Amino acid sequence: MALIVTHGWPGSIIEQMKIIDPLTNPTAHGGNASDAFHLVIPSLPGYGYSGKPTTTGWDPVHIARAWVVLMKRLGYTRFVAQGGDWGAVIVDQMGVQAAPELLGIHTNMPGIFPNDIDKAAFSGAAAPSGLSVDEKVAYERLQFVYQKGIAYGFQMGLRPQTLYGIADSPVGLAAYFLDHDARSYELIARVFDGQSEGLTRDNITIAWLTNTALSGARLYWEDWNEVVYFDAKGVSIPVAVSVFPDELYPAPRSWAESAYPRLIHYNKVDKGGHFAAWEQPQLFSEEVRAGFRSLRSAVE
Repeated sequence: MALIVTHGWPGSIIEQMKIIDPLTNPTAHGGNASDAFHLVIPSLPGYGYSGKPTTTGWDPVHIARAWVVLMKRLGYTRFVAQGGDWGAVIVDQMGVQAAPELLGIHTNMPGIFPNDIDKAAFSGAAAPSGLSVDEKVAYERLQFVYQKGIAYGFQMGLRPQTLYGIADSPVGLAAYFLDHDARSYELIARVFDGQSEGLTRDNITIAWLTNTALSGARLYWEDWNEVVYFDAKGVSIPVAVSVFPDELYPAPRSWAESAYPRLIHYNKVDKGGHFAAWEQPQLFSEEVRAGFRSLRSAVE
């Protein structure tokens, strides 16, 4: 089965390096040969080794269409897609567009919030009445993201070019990438404290050496008029959802089922966060295998 995997910000293809062997060679990692994937792991436009767009219009909707073109040019007539962070927004858009070649998507940051709930969280309003325990936790976590954690998104969405000051400062770039919000900083910092579990230091290096801090930031500007990161978007194709406890919000099953009428997999795992493939490659790979297993007959 062919699988295209999409990273986010401030990420890069480094996020997916640890999952390549578990997904392409599952028997070496406790899986079955029948669960193997052909992997395609592109850099987002403007990120890392990808070209820097010279025209406007490279928003998630455009990138979603481009990924289908890419997979078809590579010769894949049936494939699936996976994403987290911006990658999650892009695979949601792929699901909305529902190209006939796309069998389904897997997301670890599902767009599941009803529109009125998303707007209420953005406004800072108290949790609406009638929410279940899981829904209230998700609401409060999303509200925290909007009120305390996403200032970097507003800055890049409104004035990405003003970040040129960090484009020639590796220390400034590292500080901006690592401390873009309090919760992510806490998790990212583990590797700098000598802990084995967590992220690597390499991601900042790619942005620095390829001079893509600003071109990557412009993705927020491209999407600013839409700002539909976390709400339900009307995906009609099969969807697999993995809920990692330290994600920005834990997606409740109730909202996942409503947002994705063809939900084929939903599972809450014990550990892992926003950069799931980076932090928990084995667990992440097991989730991807399980999520797409029911679709494999379509490519045989």
